[in-house]
Amino acid sequence: MSRSIIPEVVAAQPWQMLIPLFGLISLGAAVLYSAAGGHLHPYALSHVIRFGVFLVMAIVISRMSRNFFRMAAYPIYGGIVALLVLVELIGAVGGGSQRWLNLGFMTLQPSELMKPAIVLVLARFYETLPPPMTGSWRGLVPAGVLIGIPAGLVVLQPDLGTALAICFGGAVTMFLAGLPLWWFLSAGAAAIIAIPVAFFTLLHDYQRNRVLTFLDPESDPLGTGYHITQSKIAIGSGGVFGKGFGNGTQSHLQYLPEAHTDFVFATMAEEWGFVGGLFVLFVFGVLLNWGMNVARNSPDRFSSLLAAGMAATVFFYVAINLMMVMGLAPVVGIPLPFMSHGGTSMLTNMICVGIMMAVNRWNQRPATFS
Repeated sequence: MSRSIIPEVVAAQPWQMLIPLFGLISLGAAVLYSAAGGHLHPYALSHVIRFGVFLVMAIVISRMSRNFFRMAAYPIYGGIVALLVLVELIGAVGGGSQRWLNLGFMTLQPSELMKPAIVLVLARFYETLPPPMTGSWRGLVPAGVLIGIPAGLVVLQPDLGTALAICFGGAVTMFLAGLPLWWFLSAGAAAIIAIPVAFFTLLHDYQRNRVLTFLDPESDPLGTGYHITQSKIAIGSGGVFGKGFGNGTQSHLQYLPEAHTDFVFATMAEEWGFVGGLFVLFVFGVLLNWGMNVARNSPDRFSSLLAAGMAATVFFYVAINLMMVMGLAPVVGIPLPFMSHGGTSMLTNMICVGIMMAVNRWNQRPATFS
């Protein structure tokens, strides 16, 4: 029986997802190269290196067993909660927010790590909960506490966008676990009623300004509405095929703020146009569809909830960032996965990819060996 010349670890990877992802990373590097004025530093080269390092990390994660994830769920969750408490006590302050821990060799944002961790711990919780209890308070209250503790600590930083991402990943996992639909509809109705109260009592001034800017960005085009206005100008000016690689005026002339991070899609759309935007959406569609197929093919509740929750976490990043840069949502500072320059967000999204790759491997092997 002939043996393949391709190593098993290489052949076993989900290339139907990874190859389009490599294309997205390459486009992101090209956009960051252009945003830096035609230089590899400081964005493009580090973007590619980080992806390479985190891809190795994702492959290592994909080799871990199902039982390892089961045993590690609560310790990982508890460890990240402890880090969030440390952020409140000794965290570094930047831009008016206290979100980071200075580790010397890197700056860590623990709230980002909670996004995949909340999905992991809830998948473990619902696996151990007898299915008949899912629709009772035993399926709701403990899960609500698991979500509420980190979300509350993140709101204190303050970082409303990340807190909402944690809640979103948790809520999707709860819904897929089988909690009654009317609970979510009731929670949505209560949130709608509470929004006016929260707007005037809980939000900080800059957060209220973001909401008002979202509703009417042209009211202060040179102030609070500047980001959204310039982003829409950049996207619209790209037309169908864009202005051409390296020819984006909005980013090169410094009209577009955060052209390499939060508004990298606007930078891309100006130079690559509608066609470039379709490519970005296509790749994210491939990634998310693959993740949901992995969840559907999982034979057990833990694996299915884990894969679907990780796909939902990546989806939240993508949806909020794209809505933000097009003026369909307030500016909340959420980067675009695999294109924006930023180490912690890349780390979080590659953890999600690595865990989905792990579930995909479990699905292809007998349960006793996964």
